[in-house]
Amino acid sequence: MSLQIQTNVAALFTQHQLARTSDTTNTVIQRLSSGLRVNSARDDAAGLVISQRMTAQIRGNAVANRNLNDGVSLVQTADGAMDTVTNSLQRIRELAVQASNATLNATDRQALQAEADQLLGGIDQIASQTQFNGQQVFSQSKASIGGDVNKRAVIDGLKLGWIQEAEQRIKQYYGISGDGADLTVDLTFSDGAGNVLASVSGTGGAGGKAYNQKLNIDMQDFVPPNLPDGGTAPYYNDRVIAHEMVHAVMGRSMNFTALPTWFKEGTAELIHGADERVVGDIAASNVNAVVNQVAGAWGSNSIDYSSAYIASRYMHQMLKTYGHADGIKAVMTYLHDNPAADLDAALNALTNGQVATAGAFLSRFTGGNVSVGASFVNNVMDLTNTDTGSIGGLDADNGPERSAKDVLTDHGSSYGTTVADGFNVIYPTVGGGAGTNTVSLQAGAGVHENLVASISAVSSTALGLESVDLVNLPQFALVHLDEAIDYIGRQRADLGAVQSRLTAGMAQLQTTVENDSAARSRIVDADYAAETAALTRQNILQQAANAMLAQTFNQPRLALQLLR
Repeated sequence: MSLQIQTNVAALFTQHQLARTSDTTNTVIQRLSSGLRVNSARDDAAGLVISQRMTAQIRGNAVANRNLNDGVSLVQTADGAMDTVTNSLQRIRELAVQASNATLNATDRQALQAEADQLLGGIDQIASQTQFNGQQVFSQSKASIGGDVNKRAVIDGLKLGWIQEAEQRIKQYYGISGDGADLTVDLTFSDGAGNVLASVSGTGGAGGKAYNQKLNIDMQDFVPPNLPDGGTAPYYNDRVIAHEMVHAVMGRSMNFTALPTWFKEGTAELIHGADERVVGDIAASNVNAVVNQVAGAWGSNSIDYSSAYIASRYMHQMLKTYGHADGIKAVMTYLHDNPAADLDAALNALTNGQVATAGAFLSRFTGGNVSVGASFVNNVMDLTNTDTGSIGGLDADNGPERSAKDVLTDHGSSYGTTVADGFNVIYPTVGGGAGTNTVSLQAGAGVHENLVASISAVSSTALGLESVDLVNLPQFALVHLDEAIDYIGRQRADLGAVQSRLTAGMAQLQTTVENDSAARSRIVDADYAAETAALTRQNILQQAANAMLAQTFNQPRLALQLLR
């Protein structure tokens, strides 16, 4: 065994071990005092990076959870406001139902209108003043669920009576109706303001019937279309539709292509009467010129229609003298019951051969020094009263007097896609959409983790209720109110779905935070059982190292004993 005094190797080794033990003990004490396994990068560099990333995720998700809570509060605010709007709409609808009752007079309806106006004002106030955290909840867009106001009004008129009343009148006085074919309404047709208001188009087919029929309406001439009584005098929109529906019904019930144009147009005018047109054309020329026009080529001018109308009305009276009490209805039913027949065959059969052809009828109508037609105008037709001369009216059949305003009953009671008699009417989509307020909620800890919610406008304009008229158009109001109530209901359903999604999102975030926290804990949190055991071990090692270090200091003294 060697003995040195210059280098105490044992002491150096013991000091080294003591330093390591002290360092480890300090680390254990840090972990026990902080509760963390990783207190600095030297403890676990990779673990520190991972834990910091997890911390960002955990804290971000916690904030996102609060965001979704705020989103729920926003949605609840909007839903509560919409509930109030719905209650107001339901009350206005009650008023509209009440206003539709014929027992009420104009003063009663004005009182109902006053309450409706106040309720609509309240809806607008809710739409503009509902706020969350100082921000407006609802969109302030002026877009309407009704879309184009004028097109919507035309559709309302068609659905609420124009077509239905026309078909009922045609069936009553002409004895014919459609056969269930489609009739497509087209609101895009236009030949410029002041020209053709409406027309029925189609393609000729088997048996002379018209196929693929369309009711074309020129919107430039149907503005404003939503006035009471079907429009403005004298060419009320409902009269125009009645004229065109005669073409549509005849096109599906007889050999339409075989009929002369004057007969088609004359009977279409007769359904609603055209005395005011005749008066104007006679004033512009004379009676004989108007009467004789029917014998010439069709020119689609006002005088052509007047002449055809007079001829058809004369035929109506003539047939009564041949024992047909319903007049021209006998021609229509004959043509319907005999699909291959033309007007010649019908007149020949109904007059027992005395008026064998349509040409013979026109010769009779326009012939003589003073034509039969002119005499009919001067002595039979009364062009001075308010009756339009419509079939079934005062002048034509000694029935009730029918003015241009009321020749067709104002506004039917039904509102649907299929009218009473014979056509499946296909309407264009004219409804639009209310503006929306888009809310983006940060629903997660990362970029682009957004949840978007849309809250629609609920003002009276947005709901298509800017012109609710309970005095003159309560039935129109009912339709629009039903649309608005349905729209609000759908929007509330959407908000309910959003709220459910937000609630589910919060639950998912809470689960994510829980799992991420557990994962981070396994990385950075101290294991007290292991660390206390390590502390005990290190304390023992430290005490032992201190004792051994003291012993190593005694070893060099052995050299003194050798020197003695």
